[in-house]
Amino acid sequence: MPAVPSSRMTRVLSGIQPTGDIHLGNFLGALRQWAIDQHEHDSFYCAVDLHAITVQQDPVELRSKTLETMATLVAVGLDPEVCTLFVQSHVPYHTELSWLLECTVSFGELRRMTQFKDKSVKQGDAGQEHVSAGLFTYPALMAADILIYDADRVPVGDDQRQHLELTRDVADRFNSRYGETFVLPAAAIPKIAARVMDLQEPTNKMSKSTESPMGTVGIFEDTTSIAKKLKRAVTDSENEVRFDFDTKPGVSNLLSILGAATGRDPETLADEYHQYGPLKNDTAEAIINLLEPVQHRRAELLADPAELDQIIARGAGKASEVATVTVQRAKDAMGFLPSS
Repeated sequence: MPAVPSSRMTRVLSGIQPTGDIHLGNFLGALRQWAIDQHEHDSFYCAVDLHAITVQQDPVELRSKTLETMATLVAVGLDPEVCTLFVQSHVPYHTELSWLLECTVSFGELRRMTQFKDKSVKQGDAGQEHVSAGLFTYPALMAADILIYDADRVPVGDDQRQHLELTRDVADRFNSRYGETFVLPAAAIPKIAARVMDLQEPTNKMSKSTESPMGTVGIFEDTTSIAKKLKRAVTDSENEVRFDFDTKPGVSNLLSILGAATGRDPETLADEYHQYGPLKNDTAEAIINLLEPVQHRRAELLADPAELDQIIARGAGKASEVATVTVQRAKDAMGFLPSS
């Protein structure tokens, strides 16, 4: 049986669902860090379209959003010559390993997953009968996404810590039962702007599925609209600029966004402002300067689908070369009869 890789560059894995509009929180909290990590680690990034179908999707829209997501990943700085960039469903080994892990994780563990509980409760008592089984079991698929590439580090937001801990628990259990098979991944959470908050409700995280359109900034929004939203961001009745999320969440959110956009410490930035207006103006300007090149690059890619198709196909091939080895290692460990 092949051994777990021991001597190699640290490997990073992360993915993003091709649903909704990618917003400023996704960009500052995750995608920009991915672009940095690709030069420091052996990096694997994907559009997790299989996760998207835990709720019903329009087929035409899913296909379009997946292409747009892949174009976005390239536009934000991911280089397909440097990292492995692919669409999840183009690597069928994910679902094969997911089944092996579903038979390793317990019903109780899946039932305790916060996201499943939150989403199923929203359906009400009658609606829960119609919640897809995939919504319940998808943490096993998420674990497969990570373990299949022997990932050492997984960039995640605070809200995904629970799923990563489950992945570690399942991998450890599998290794205990069948021998050392999987690498146990660790979380990698950005220190600045790990969670960008809603501009109108700064105690809530900025979300793709938000009901607060003025509080969410899409990274491909018109720059005039972006500036307007940032300048209308909720602050408070005081005039003091201070970085303190407990007592001044709106102001602190702006400082956090500006800090992430400029690579500066939010607390240090707070000392440079004495009024909210200049802080809002500077934050808007910094974000627009950051996003304009991304917007232009994605437009170029979507105008040339042949280039994008080549990037996607090449990435699936590179990912499959690694994934097939891991799945075979897991099947051998569990005692499956080798195929001829």
